[in-house]
Amino acid sequence: MKYIPDGLRRLWHRMGSPRWFYETTGSWVPWLAASAALLLGVGTVWGLAYAPPDYLQGDSFRIIYIHVPAAYLAQAGYMLMAVCGVVLLVWRMKLADMVMATVAPVGAAFTFLALATGSIWGKPTWGTYWIWDARITSVLILLFLYLGIMGLRRAIERPEAAGRACAILAIVGVINIPIIKYSVDWWMTLHQPATFSVTSAPAMPPVMWIPLLLNVLGFNLLFAVSVIQGTRTEVLLRERRTRWVTDLCRQERA
Repeated sequence: MKYIPDGLRRLWHRMGSPRWFYETTGSWVPWLAASAALLLGVGTVWGLAYAPPDYLQGDSFRIIYIHVPAAYLAQAGYMLMAVCGVVLLVWRMKLADMVMATVAPVGAAFTFLALATGSIWGKPTWGTYWIWDARITSVLILLFLYLGIMGLRRAIERPEAAGRACAILAIVGVINIPIIKYSVDWWMTLHQPATFSVTSAPAMPPVMWIPLLLNVLGFNLLFAVSVIQGTRTEVLLRERRTRWVTDLCRQERA
């Protein structure tokens, strides 16, 4: 980082400080949580109760309001872990490992939710709960990658070594993300193409895609709240012997 201006370098290192993260993000959580609840409440009620049924799938399409955001965040969460892995290996920032440790179970939960809702959606659409479709199989591999990273962290006693091993696995496993994204284009699959595209207008009418957009935004905020809260807890656990955490605990008891 010798070619980066000193101001940006100091900001980069400050953002990687566990103490800075803990002290800065505490005020974010209530606002993010309230915004997530509002968006998810409006989007879900609108999508389930007021959006018209699909002309082919009928009311079964409504599971899209849960399935699509969950599937998106399953992939985005893994990408975040891979970025944290690079930061950890290159700059040795402890906060990156804390975020990576927090994202793994959250991302696994969203991946499981995507698989479960997709399976439920598949029964009336394809006539079966499960098929070894390229998209579905690659998402199942994504779940195994999440679980593998969680298991690897528990299997290695030294936290530094565990963090580096998880970072390497996260970076290597990121090759599965483009496979998930482009599987419907590369192979003949039952799974439909992406619902949203940045290069074309939505195929659905606004009354159907606006609540989906609200739920995508709401799920993003829910993911952010979960990761921030989990990372704050991880910071306290790992920094519990530092003076600033000791002083913080002392102030809370007073």
